[in-house]
Order: sequence, then structure tokens, then C-alpha cells
Amino acid sequence: KIQEELNKQLFDNLISFLRQSHSEFQTKKTEWMCRMKSSEIPTAALVLGVNVTDHAMTFKSLSEVLQDNVTPYVVSLQAKECPGIKHLLQKLMGQLMDCSVDVDSSEEDECVNISQKKIHCSMASLSKWYESVTKKTGSETPGKKRTSSSRHWQSPPIVVIFKDMESFTTKVLQDFIVISSQHIHEFPLVLIFGIATSPMIIHRLLPHSVSSLLCIELFQSLSCKEHLATVIDKLLLTTEFPFKLSEKVLQVLINIFLYHDFSVQNFIKGFQLSIVEHFYSQPLSVLCCELLEAKKRVYSLSHNQCENIRSLPSFRRYVESQVSEKQIALLTEDSFLKEVTQTLLEDLHIYHENYFPVLRCLHVFTTSLPKYPLGKQIRELHCACLGKRVWETDEYGSAVQLLRMLAKAELVAILQKCVEIFTSSSGKQFSNTVEKLGEFLTRFQNLEEASEAQDMSVSSQKELQKKMDLYHLQKTLLELKESKRSKKLTKFEMLRFEVVDFIDSLVRSYLAPAEMQTLNEVVYFHTANTLLEHLNAAPRIALHTALNNPYCYLKNQTLKSDVGCISNTAPDICIVYKLHLECGRLINLVDWLEAFSTVVTAVEGTDPDSVATDQVDEIIHARFIRAVSELELLGFIKPSKQKTDHVARLTWGGC
Repeated sequence: KIQEELNKQLFDNLISFLRQSHSEFQTKKTEWMCRMKSSEIPTAALVLGVNVTDHAMTFKSLSEVLQDNVTPYVVSLQAKECPGIKHLLQKLMGQLMDCSVDVDSSEEDECVNISQKKIHCSMASLSKWYESVTKKTGSETPGKKRTSSSRHWQSPPIVVIFKDMESFTTKVLQDFIVISSQHIHEFPLVLIFGIATSPMIIHRLLPHSVSSLLCIELFQSLSCKEHLATVIDKLLLTTEFPFKLSEKVLQVLINIFLYHDFSVQNFIKGFQLSIVEHFYSQPLSVLCCELLEAKKRVYSLSHNQCENIRSLPSFRRYVESQVSEKQIALLTEDSFLKEVTQTLLEDLHIYHENYFPVLRCLHVFTTSLPKYPLGKQIRELHCACLGKRVWETDEYGSAVQLLRMLAKAELVAILQKCVEIFTSSSGKQFSNTVEKLGEFLTRFQNLEEASEAQDMSVSSQKELQKKMDLYHLQKTLLELKESKRSKKLTKFEMLRFEVVDFIDSLVRSYLAPAEMQTLNEVVYFHTANTLLEHLNAAPRIALHTALNNPYCYLKNQTLKSDVGCISNTAPDICIVYKLHLECGRLINLVDWLEAFSTVVTAVEGTDPDSVATDQVDEIIHARFIRAVSELELLGFIKPSKQKTDHVARLTWGGC
């Protein structure tokens, strides 16, 4: 839903571009042909940014919007599917005609199979197909299929989307553009280039003779940082969703976004993974729901769940702060505990209702300051408030000092924004706050009127000072110097101090860290290490664990073994891996095979009389070769040029 809202303006602009490009074709084809004598193809250069993993959803939404409102003929192409112009034309016609395309590079004919008929893949065939389809649509009666396609334009354009333009080879793009320009007067065609880097890539990939065949218009999507800011604002900084992320978990997700991929989709996946981990690992996550639903569930808590509540660190702190009689009741009576739990959940909900408006108000103040002492983005301020008492930090102290020097115009504008924030908030305790801020605004307005009269008197004094001689001027300057030393605050400065002190009192009252709130473990996910294990891949550690201790992944009781011992039932590759850890830089294959054979025969308890010895040796030899080949494939060993019957070990050190 957020993605659709953010892309709405971009998609509307693209639809307007399509409408403008093909207005003549829809009305007067003669004008279209005159206009297209230059063989220019309307082209939209869509710059989406380097967050390539988010592009798939954007193009999917774009295709759906175009198919719903503009044209049913939308084709999406990827570079890996189009290594040559033949494959591109086959994909193009295959998607347009809604049929499967079998690409055979050995065939000279470029064809697609439609209803057991072969159609030659060329622009001429595409032109004939488009003419027949549009005629068929135009000849339909209004009572039939015409109603289903009424939302589409008359003579709808064929839109070809190149999802990853930078990955297409220059020759494929050149050939397609040159061929298409020769047929542009026969059917309406629009190209959309998906660009991750810069629009200049068009001119780097295409020579001037080809790029001059395109009528290019640039479209810029929202930056991934703006997208992320909106996602955080709608998902995390709201009371609509009870589930919350702790400071460390949120910082992990933001760091992965900023320093790895700039992918909003991956941020959302991390958020979803946090939800799954929270509901899987926290027994009391059943209470992490809407407040009214939580009240119903409190009274259905079992005795074990009540014990889980008593074991929470935040609840233990709460119990220690109560009188002895109440402590005993909380620790022994489940019914009393449920009543208190309901009250504490309501308090937690009220805490969030008050927290977010004050956070936004503080963000408005701090972003008006130079160098952004508490961060430019609201997510940075949110992390600072979640982790500790923000008013005790040096950054907050410097921000308050800078706020005491704000100009009147800036201060009034900030106060007006804060009034809007508190007025639109769901918190019930902010009516007095809104009144107080309105009072400040009124006093600033009165000061402005008084300052105008004061300016007139100061100007008359300046005129008098101009007529002074040198002696009187020196005397006046000395008096001014003395008065500055013992200068009293002006009315504006005093009022500015009052405003800053009032905002500071709101921060101290409502922006207490979430970890200080009782029962915060119910709604906050805290285990950042678990999230890191899932999101930050460590392939070597995973391989070492799997080969050294296969029970960790297979959960088979027969694979359990002591540290340093080789399990009697371990897979062959695990046995070979453990044996290779005991070797040096070069490993003798004969010795390795003998050690492997000793372990395997001990495992299987082979009876020499039951099976021929040569047959057993052949089977063990084959298993050994396969296990060694798998180790080589994984990159643990490589053949050695020093000795033909040795292999070199490639990995060292523990994991």
C-alpha cells in the first residue's frame, strides 16, 4: 500500500507522457505519420536508483497500472533473457500474443508457436498482428468483450519495458531501436528504460545515430532513503501496529540498508523476520495485539503465562517498587496479576500515544539547527530516544543551547508545526499542550507589534547621535559598553527561553526509553543477535559447523559425538573433512584413504568373510574419491603441482 502511494505521482506522469505521445495516433493517423517521419520512438528514461532489488516490485506495479488503465500490450524484458536480437523479438511477440516461446539457437528461423502455427518473429509480423487485433477489437459489438476493454485507449500503444537497461548489450539495443524506428508509423510503440545509475548510460550504450531515433523524457522516482523514511514513519512510528523494534534491532536493519544494498524490500523482510522471531520466541507475544483484544486475552492467561510475566525483568523492577503487601499479591495471586497486567498494558499504549507526537515535535526543532546534533532523519532521533535518556546526552545539551539562539521567524514557524502535530495526534493529554503553544504564538505576535514601535524610537535616537561631537560620542559608547555587561534579557529572549524550557519538559516527561516501561518485552523485539545470524550470512562458519558437527543441522541422534571425535555414523564428507583438519599444508592421498578406510570399516563393522575384500576396497575407494571431490568443490583443497599424489590444504584457523 505504501509502495503504491509513493509511486502514484510517478505512474501518473508516465501515463500523461503516453497520452501526449500517442494523442495524434488515436485521433488522426495522418498527423501521426507526418510527425513520425523523423522515425523517433517515444522513450521514457525511468531512473530508479541503485536499490536494484526493489525494482522488480516497481515494474510489476507499473505493468499492472498500464494494463488496467492504458493498454493490454505491455512487455517486460530482462537482459539475461535477451542475449541477441532474435531472443528479444521472440520474447516480445511471445508476451504480446500470450504464448510460450521455445528458443532454439540452432534454428535459422525466428518463430513462435501459436495454436500449432509458426509465426515469424519480425516487426512486419508484429505490425500485421497489431492491425488485426485492433480491427477485431473495433468491430466487436458494445455488448460483448468491448466492455471489458473499455478502460483501454483506442489504438492502445505497445509498451516495451527494459527492466535493466545497463545489462543489455549495445548491439541488441541498437538493432532493436533501428528496426523499430522503421515501423513506428505502422503502430504506436513506447519504450521504457529502467535505469539504476544515471541517464547518461543511454548515450554511453548508444551512438548518436541510434539515440537520435529516440524522443527521450526523463522520469525520476523517489530516492530509497525517502522511501525508507516513509516506511518507518507508517510502520514503526505509529500506534496502529502494537509490535515495535528495540533500538539495537532497528539500528541493525538501518545499518544493513545504508551499508549494504539500499533495499527497502530487504528492510521489510528484516522487519517481517523480527515479527516471526518475536512471536516464536516470546511466550507472551499473544498480548502483542490491539489494546481491546489484549484486554480480552489477559483474562484467558494460563498459570504458566502468569509465571512468564513474573519472570520479565521489567515486571520484576515494577514489583520491587511496590509495597510489600502488593508484592506478595503480584507474586502469588494470578487474578490480581491479570488485573494489574491489564492496567500496565493500557499504560504502555498511552506511553506510545504520547511518545510519537513529542518525538515528531522534537524532530521539527532539531532539524532547524545547523549540523543536526541529534540527526537529520527522525529514525536517528528515534534510535537515540529508545536507547537511553536522550536529555542526558551531550548532543541534546548542544541542541538546547542552539535552540536558545533561534530567530523569531523560525521559532514561530516551528511552533505552528508543533501545534499541527499535537492537534492531529491521538493522545488525550495534549489539549493543555496545544493551548500553551497557542499562548506562545499569541505572545510572539504581541511582541512583534511592540517591536515596531520600539524601532521607531531607536531610529530617532540614532538621528540624535549623529549630531554628537567626538567627546559625547565616546561617552555614549562607554555607557553602552557598561550596559551590555549588566544587560537584562529582552522580552523576546525571555519568551524564547520559556518555549525551549517547555519543549524540554515535554521531552523529559514523554520520551523516556522504552526499556524503562513495564511489560515492554511483550511488544518490543530485543534480540538483535538472532536477527544478525539470519541476515548476515557467514558461509564458512556454516560449512564448518555442518561438516564438523552434522547433528547441528540434521538433528539425528546417531550423529551426536564428543568434541574432537569422529562420529561412527557421520556422512563420508564429514569424516574426510575431520581427517583433513589433522593434516598439514600437503595431504598424502594414500594416507588419507587409509585413515578413511579405517574409520569406515570400524563404523560398518565389516566382516571380512561376508564380502570379498577387493569389492569392499573398491566401494570405500569410490566413496573416498567422491568425498574428496566434494571438498575440492567447496574450496577446502586443491591439486598440488609439487607432488602428484598429494593435495594442498586451503583453509586454516578455527571458526
